[in-house]
Amino acid sequence: MESVQATKQRFGIIGNDKGLNRAVEKAIQVAPTDISVLVTGESGVGKESIPKIIHSLSHRKHGKYIAVNCGAIPEGTIDSELFGHEKGAFTGATQTRNGYFEEADGGTIFLDEVGELPLTTQVRLLRVLENGEFIKVGSSKVQKTNVRIVAATNVNMFEAIKKEKFREDLYYRLSTVEIHLPPLRERDDDIHLLFRKFASDFALKYKMPSIRLDENAVQVLQKYRWSGNIRQLRNIAEQISVLEQERSIGADKLRSYLPNVGDNLPALVNEKKSKSDFSNEREILYKVLFDMKNDLNDLKKLTMELMQNGNSEEVRSDNEGLIQKIYGNDEEQAQYEEDLEEQMQVLQIPEKSQKAPVSQTPQEDKYSFAEEIEEEETLSLQDKEIELIKKSLERHNGKRKAAAEELGISERTLYRKIKQYDL
Repeated sequence: MESVQATKQRFGIIGNDKGLNRAVEKAIQVAPTDISVLVTGESGVGKESIPKIIHSLSHRKHGKYIAVNCGAIPEGTIDSELFGHEKGAFTGATQTRNGYFEEADGGTIFLDEVGELPLTTQVRLLRVLENGEFIKVGSSKVQKTNVRIVAATNVNMFEAIKKEKFREDLYYRLSTVEIHLPPLRERDDDIHLLFRKFASDFALKYKMPSIRLDENAVQVLQKYRWSGNIRQLRNIAEQISVLEQERSIGADKLRSYLPNVGDNLPALVNEKKSKSDFSNEREILYKVLFDMKNDLNDLKKLTMELMQNGNSEEVRSDNEGLIQKIYGNDEEQAQYEEDLEEQMQVLQIPEKSQKAPVSQTPQEDKYSFAEEIEEEETLSLQDKEIELIKKSLERHNGKRKAAAEELGISERTLYRKIKQYDL
């Protein structure tokens, strides 16, 4: 069996973190088998290296290796991409096409961002995992395939299962072995090592001396949270290599390249709680709106009673609870009775003599206001949806992936709604 260090050198994996070494070790151990593997970890931690290790050290190494980004394929065509389609299966299907599972027969398929798969596609994938069978789009013929499936995701799968966005049975079929890659902020000793490697690579690429960090800059580098992980670190190293004339970089200069450097203090509220708060805020808003609607309906009912029944005492006794709910008690109740008597006097005036403007009668103003609110009480779901999408995008500084997770929809769906509403 190939050693962990030799495997890391072979695939260009930099670092000596225990979590990283354990992930590589598990990949080496499962490679000779055909069991499915699920690679988890944040975006940018290098999950794509694990399936390459597994394929290269397996008996399928001479077969095809196909990597599929499930999040980048539109929902309407992903079944065709994965399983193929027959000629005439849908508009534009001018010829029969083989899918990735047919092309990779005898090899390995890497399904990146598997958490973004639509539920209908998840059912098809489950059948492939269980017995190796699939059906092309537009066909009734069952076909067989012999592929090794390695999947990866940065989604919290248990949350996705709870929200019914991912099938629980599929999760357990995919995660026969789960390999977790730690985020860069948990690999303190590896951060500077990776930065030096990237700086050396860019110096060679752009034919210039390599940049170096002083001790203070190294401390800033290690304390930064690196939400984009290795991908973000590589971009920072490239920016500094290209833009800076001085090859020695201090802490202040490095900070100028780190976005939101002041926002990396320990958070009082974790991400899960902030999502929950956003959901609670939305629920409270809806509850207030529905309560307001019920109150308006009660007010309308009382108004109709007053207009149809000329006996104020009878109205008051029949609607005691409703009157207290709307007008309150004590002083407010006395004010209600005074307004009620005034209103009854107005109602007893013949219809032809009521030529005064509505604004001259305070009680009529209340009814007119109630009627106006009643006309405006209709809630537009589209307006609320646009408002929530805008709020979530602003909260995450325009990052669609984070906004989609918070809203509980896929990134493709969020992108479609952004285009639909021209946001």
